Amino acid sequence: MRQTTFIKPAEVQRTWYVVDGAGKNLGRIATEVASVLRGKNKPTYTPNVDCGDYVIILNADKIELTGNKFENKKYYSHSMYPGGLRVRTARTMKDKYTVEWVEKAVYGMLPHTRLGNVQRRHLFVYTGTEHPHAAQKPVELVIKG
Repeated sequence: MRQTTFIKPAEVQRTWYVVDGAGKNLGRIATEVASVLRGKNKPTYTPNVDCGDYVIILNADKIELTGNKFENKKYYSHSMYPGGLRVRTARTMKDKYTVEWVEKAVYGMLPHTRLGNVQRRHLFVYTGTEHPHAAQKPVELVIKG
C-alpha cells in the first residue's frame, strides 16, 4: 500500500524560472506560470502548502492576444463609490498598464485565499529584457504556442 506524503513548508525546494513573453499568447503564459507558482509541476505538490517556484516574465509589452480581443475584451474595476465603475479595453491595459495586465491574468488563475496571496508575491513581471534577479540563476521555462 502506498502512503501519501505531504511536504512541509521547511522542506520546499524552490527554483527560479524566467519566461520570455515575446510573441506568446497571454492565456498560455498565464496558465503555465500559475501552475508553476502553485507548484503543480512538482511530484511533491501539496494543495495546502506554498510549494511553488518563483517566476520572472520578461518582454511583457510584446505579449499578444488572438482575434479581436484587444478591442472587445474589457477589464472592469469599481471604487465602491457611486458612479465609480472604470472600464478599460485590453488595448489600453497593454499600452498603459502592461505589468498589471499580465499580473491580472496570472492572479485570476491562482486561489483567492491567503495561500494565493503568498503565491502571488513569487511573480515578477518586466517590460524589457533586463531583470535584477541574475543572482538567483533563473532557469528558462519553455512555454508552447
